[in-house]
Amino acid sequence: MDQTGVTAQTSKSPWGSVAPAPPACSLADVMSEQLAKQLDEENNAFPTLTDPAADLLLSDEVSETTSDLMLAQMLQMQFDREFDDQLRREEKKFNGDSKVSISFENYRMVHPYEDSDSSEDEVDWQDTRHDPYKADKPQTTPRRGFTGKGKNITTKHDEVTCGRKNTARMDNFAPEVHVGDGLGMDLKLSNQVFNSLKQHCYNEQKRSARLHEKKEHSTAEQAVDPRTRLLMYKMVNAGVLENINGCISTGKESVVFHADGGSLEEQPVPDEVVLKVFKTTLNEFKNRDRYIKDDYRFKERFSKLNPRKVIRLWAEKEMHNLGRMKKAEIPCPEVVLLRKHILVMSFIGKDHIPAPKLKDVTLGSEDMKKAFYQVLHLMQLLYQECNLVHADLSEYNMLWHEGKVWLIDVSQSVEPTHPHGLEFLFRDCRNVSTFFQKRGVSEAMSVYELFNAVSGLNIPIGAEDEAEFMAEIVALEKRNEDHVQRRGKKTFSVSSEDGGPPLQPDADD
Repeated sequence: MDQTGVTAQTSKSPWGSVAPAPPACSLADVMSEQLAKQLDEENNAFPTLTDPAADLLLSDEVSETTSDLMLAQMLQMQFDREFDDQLRREEKKFNGDSKVSISFENYRMVHPYEDSDSSEDEVDWQDTRHDPYKADKPQTTPRRGFTGKGKNITTKHDEVTCGRKNTARMDNFAPEVHVGDGLGMDLKLSNQVFNSLKQHCYNEQKRSARLHEKKEHSTAEQAVDPRTRLLMYKMVNAGVLENINGCISTGKESVVFHADGGSLEEQPVPDEVVLKVFKTTLNEFKNRDRYIKDDYRFKERFSKLNPRKVIRLWAEKEMHNLGRMKKAEIPCPEVVLLRKHILVMSFIGKDHIPAPKLKDVTLGSEDMKKAFYQVLHLMQLLYQECNLVHADLSEYNMLWHEGKVWLIDVSQSVEPTHPHGLEFLFRDCRNVSTFFQKRGVSEAMSVYELFNAVSGLNIPIGAEDEAEFMAEIVALEKRNEDHVQRRGKKTFSVSSEDGGPPLQPDADD
């Protein structure tokens, strides 16, 4: 192959035909008037760029690029400006006339030029020690007790100086006391006002601490204090309880919670139990000691305990009373466990639903008559077999479950030998008789007949004067108390001729 063929192959481009190079022009042609006019028309065809970013097109780097890149930049810049205009319209439409507006500035394509040095030069006066807007504290008086000379002398007792000092001393009050900007207003407090404010803040601090301590160390309605909560958690962790579901009822002496039973080594635990948490506050039931201090079973221990520890004794008393009732086969809750002032008992009800109280249940005439005779029998068993008086028996403390009456809340129950035992029994009889008579039970006895039927004392009714009847009861209680003091026994048997109640000795629990 000759050299001419090789030259022809090398000059042929693989990308197709190459455009011929533009003819070279001389300097005179470049400077000609016709070419200048053509360049001026092309320059007028471009839009005027007012945005600072348009300087990119006039820089040295852009001047070296091709016309396609310049056109792409211009189109992109025009698109960004149209986007920003639409964003401003949306922002104005969204904010409307609202005083609080929302800015879309961060979403703009072309951000306005900001001088970065301006924000750095600003001073945040809140972060400096020398705040020009902060009022100066009054200067302290020198040790000699006065400032100035001659007629301009000012002592530490000056009204203005002393008032400003008192205002400055308000900063030492507790943080929760809002004193305001007294120094900025040049407030001048007299000694009397300042001392009153100081004493008030001190009293409020003591009151707040006292309320906090009371809240932390006492049970409240549908709530427990931290110590009680810890005892309940320990029962769950030990497996005695599976979980504690919630509050069933509240009373003046206790809060009752429902729980799912777990297991114990000594005895089986029912599937459903209740936790009776005795309140550690003495405000709602101030006369508790009336039911326990004269009970011989707890008399010696009661005198040695402070009022808060008596609550544990109160829970122990209910446990012993329920134990007696269970031996006499009286329908009542069964004791599972006692931990300080928390008594765990079997649940009277089914499927988390407690049995209704006798006052809330609707019974027919036959069922109501049946309920009255059951209550009468239970009161007789309680008095004669258990040697107890309920002392708070009413339709509120009797449940109707499985067609029979159940007795609950026996923490205040006492023995008939109690100095007020017969008075409590008379009160129970009055509550029971009044309730069943209002429910239309014609067989319901009067309070006097019911008292004699339960106690067996056969006190003559006569004209049914309550005052005379109560006088006989008080006289019996006085004779019984004299017998106890003279014979020195816990329980006693009174002969029929001296008119005392036929009380039977009680076996120890």
